[in-house]
Amino acid sequence: MSRLPSRSPRCQPVPAEVRQTASLLERRWQLSIIYAAHAGAVRFGEFAQVVQGISPRVLSERLRELEQAGLLTRTVLPTSPPSVEYRLTAKGRRLGPIIEAMHAYAVRATS
Repeated sequence: MSRLPSRSPRCQPVPAEVRQTASLLERRWQLSIIYAAHAGAVRFGEFAQVVQGISPRVLSERLRELEQAGLLTRTVLPTSPPSVEYRLTAKGRRLGPIIEAMHAYAVRATS
């Protein structure tokens, strides 16, 4: 009985780094928060206005997750009462071209 030669697969599995990034971004509201930060939102209230439908509790969780992932920094300002600003890190800003590409794709797909 002859054996057929085994072939190597034509494609490779998704790299772990890509899966990890996709896993972070596919959580509900994450992409909207990152998009808002790219557009200039820095305060909690600004994010709450732009990301319509998100509860304050979930917004707090998502901002914390993005901070832990190294995409946002959280700065407590020495004001009275204290206020907090969130800014994209260099790592977070590197997502800009991906978000722009997604937007361009969506615009072309609907034309």
